[in-house]
Amino acid sequence: MSAPRRNLPVLGLAVLLLAGCVNLAPDYESPAPVIPGVWPGVDRYGAPPAESGADVSMLGWRDFFVDERLRQVVAQALEYNRDLEVATLNIAAARAQVADINAQLFPSISSSTSATFSRSGRTAGGDDTASGNLANQNAVSESLSTEISFASYEIDLFGRLRNQRDAAAQTLLATAADRRAAQISLIGEVAANWLTLAADKALLALARYTLTNRQASLRLVNARHDYGIASGSDVANARSAVEAVRVDIATLVGQVAQDENALNLVAGITLAPQLLPDARLPERAVLEQLPAGVPSEVLLDRPDVIAAEYRLAGDYASIGAARAAFFPRISLTAATGWATQGLTGLLANDNRSWSVTPQIGIPIFDGGSRAAQLALARIQREIDTADYERTLRTAFREVADALAVRATIDDQITAQTALVAANQRSYRLSQARYKAGTDSYLDTLIEQRTLYTSQQEAIRRRLARATNLVNVYKTLGGGDLAESSRTALPLAPTAVIAPDS
Repeated sequence: MSAPRRNLPVLGLAVLLLAGCVNLAPDYESPAPVIPGVWPGVDRYGAPPAESGADVSMLGWRDFFVDERLRQVVAQALEYNRDLEVATLNIAAARAQVADINAQLFPSISSSTSATFSRSGRTAGGDDTASGNLANQNAVSESLSTEISFASYEIDLFGRLRNQRDAAAQTLLATAADRRAAQISLIGEVAANWLTLAADKALLALARYTLTNRQASLRLVNARHDYGIASGSDVANARSAVEAVRVDIATLVGQVAQDENALNLVAGITLAPQLLPDARLPERAVLEQLPAGVPSEVLLDRPDVIAAEYRLAGDYASIGAARAAFFPRISLTAATGWATQGLTGLLANDNRSWSVTPQIGIPIFDGGSRAAQLALARIQREIDTADYERTLRTAFREVADALAVRATIDDQITAQTALVAANQRSYRLSQARYKAGTDSYLDTLIEQRTLYTSQQEAIRRRLARATNLVNVYKTLGGGDLAESSRTALPLAPTAVIAPDS
């Protein structure tokens, strides 16, 4: 008995060494980029060249956002947003899944100890008391045992468990990348909502100022009508202009309330009033100098693209696990322990026992279940390959669209500002001619409406410029770093388009 016992450790070591020699997973092949090397149309529209060594992904959001109130809103959103909290918990869940699968690579060892006390019945054949046989009447037996064992430990000879662990590890990495992508998206959404609220407040302030001017015009027309200079049609047109602005004000009041609700929702908390923007759109709420002529390969570092590739890499491990299911599964059950009929001498060598039960399960027929699982793993790889390419193409389009807008938005704002100035001059001249009696009020009303419309459009275009800078920053992978070694940038000056006067 002693010779086979001495060979058991050698046999076990040999089996464990063999367990690390076979892996049926195919070698991972990273998909080739399916996007052009440069952004289409950017140079044609005159986008500025890339800065030397510029890397948006290394620019922390505290550096990118210039307005201190916006920085504080973003910081609170990163702390309280529930979607980001769920993304963080998903990482913890994926990590626990990896630990659970990894534990299956090791034997589960357990120990048990038991004691048994039993009393035998009376002996057969008469009155034991009369015969004086009191010992047989109260006979009690005692036994004690202890055992250390592990049951059904699978020896991962063909890598089934290791590939399952690797697939779970890739899922963990993808989940962590998803969390980074969610954080970047959250930062961009918070900034866009904050800027939209500022723009709508500016539009509301413009509408209220315009209402004051149009009410003054109505009083002037009424006075001229009382003297017989203005017609009833002029009075009706002036009143119509006033009521039209009242409609705009009522609409914008509701829109501003909705903007605040949307901002509070994405922030995950009711923001303090001092963190909300004023009734004007900041001229420079974000950092404006961002690289535009960067190569499209930077998209490979975007978290959503990285997450898609991690999932694709996990599919290769899943294929290896599905392949291993076609091969025999070896499991081992072993136990060693001691047992005694009394309560002493439990650990004596004579009371020791052990057992080893190796088991080999060989698949013969399963109705095609294993083949279906392998086919499913391969199909999932094709699905995730297509998803990776779709994610990369979507990222390319997002950046290309943001850069295309950036290439022309400054020219749009310059032209719109000039248009507002021209309309202001035309309105003043028309108003002067009306007071002099050389123009009808209808001409003045047309100029008044044209000026109001151009002022509204100027605010919207400045909003488009600010949100475009946020989109460029977000789509190029910026926003993940919370801190930066750079000093805080000063608050930017603000401006507002002058209302009609």
